[in-house]
Amino acid sequence: MNRFDYVRAASVAEAVAAASEPGAAYLAAGTNLLDLMKGGVARPTRLVDVTHLPGLDRIEPVSDGGFRIGALVRNSDLAYDPDFAGAHPSVAEALLSGASAQLRNAATVAGNLMQRTRCPYFYDPASACNKREPGAGCEARGGETRLHAVLGWSEACIATHPSDFCVPLVALDASVEIEGRNGSRAVPLEAFHRLPGDTPERESVLAPGDLIVALTLPAQAAGFAGHSRYLKIRDRTSYAFAVVSAAASLRLEGTRIAEGRLALGGLALKPWRAREAEAALAGGETSDATFRTAADAALAEAKPSGDNAFKIELARRLIVRVLQRAAAGTPARMPALPASAFAAEMEPLHA
Repeated sequence: MNRFDYVRAASVAEAVAAASEPGAAYLAAGTNLLDLMKGGVARPTRLVDVTHLPGLDRIEPVSDGGFRIGALVRNSDLAYDPDFAGAHPSVAEALLSGASAQLRNAATVAGNLMQRTRCPYFYDPASACNKREPGAGCEARGGETRLHAVLGWSEACIATHPSDFCVPLVALDASVEIEGRNGSRAVPLEAFHRLPGDTPERESVLAPGDLIVALTLPAQAAGFAGHSRYLKIRDRTSYAFAVVSAAASLRLEGTRIAEGRLALGGLALKPWRAREAEAALAGGETSDATFRTAADAALAEAKPSGDNAFKIELARRLIVRVLQRAAAGTPARMPALPASAFAAEMEPLHA
């Protein structure tokens, strides 16, 4: 591991100033960053410890009925917060499907947003990777591509974003609060992560020194609580990254869909908001025919980046299933296997 400076920031302003220096990185739980440093994938010259910043570990309802989640809130604390989980069950289900209890007890919500791809070529310093070294090439192209992108990829990068948490958040119009050298701003999570294009090393809209301080969910997001699910297909029914995942939230008027939200994971370098599918759902009946039409719309632009055409059909089937489960209603209690597409159906919270 390379030598680095360590700075423990006492305020947000101090953290931003310290992290604005070239080569700096923020350190919270470090559940991803430290692994990258040990493997020689990430080589920061300065770590700015933000774990002691005051006020960033709170889950707070806000005046308009939404929620504000501090950047240092632990994943497990958010998933088990009764008020938050009751209002946003798909987010809680995604969190509980994403990692072991030990990792959830340590990892922070901002760290979850910022975790790096699990592309094996990115993790191998001996492989060419445009993310690690711009212009080096992408050794995944023509390599082992089973788990790589089918949406939004480019010749420069075919990696996927690994987060479960981000997928329902995107569907529910979450925003990211950022403090930086030029003050504070809010960015919709849908626009926060970047597709690779010709610059896959630029993974988000963050500038040097920018610090995530909170996530916010609008009051309207809680209106989907009765019909909101997250499902993922993984290589083992345990804590594994998604091959394909989907979050669906519906607002129903009888058997008619007044409004639908859909987002996908495991398919692109960012959590993918399927707005074409949402348009196909609006005004339709809660039927398999409607759900299949939405799935086709969501994947109309999908194309294999290698030997992974199966992911498109797998995603199509998962979209139909998650919409079926959302239409049936949010379970009254969390499934024993959160987010598993193979878990037994449970009694819905709302008929």
